Amino acid sequence: MDLRKLKKLIDLVQDSGIAELEITEGEERVRIARGGIVDVTPPAGIPPAPAALAPAAPAGAAPASAPAGAVAPLPPAAAEGHVVKSPMVGTFYRAPSPDAAPFVDVGGAVKEGQTICVIEAMKLMNEIEADAAGTIKAILVENGQPVEYGQALFIIG
Repeated sequence: MDLRKLKKLIDLVQDSGIAELEITEGEERVRIARGGIVDVTPPAGIPPAPAALAPAAPAGAAPASAPAGAVAPLPPAAAEGHVVKSPMVGTFYRAPSPDAAPFVDVGGAVKEGQTICVIEAMKLMNEIEADAAGTIKAILVENGQPVEYGQALFIIG
């Protein structure tokens, strides 16, 4: 695909209200998403260009902050309990409805199989059950926050 055609496609995305455009011509595929992301997949058989290496940080420099979508590391208390992880991507809710009491609170006892939260995924409310018995030591996600697959939700001690 030539550069003039790519520029026209980029202008089309910018001028219209669409968020993303994907075009396939033969073995070439181009995806342009609003926000400056351009993904060009080379034809089969051509290896992708190597990624540029970022320079190493100086020894005394502070570590770079994590990207906005990154999952926060577990607090030190994680070593002292069982971590309940999200089985899916969705929105985390501590209660069955906005006006109801939370399923569990920090310090509350839970039994294996007891519902401890709900994750909404694709307009379906999925009850998440404790996979171990014990006491809730920490709730690692705020109510209404998006969660990723495998993200730590609770620590049960």
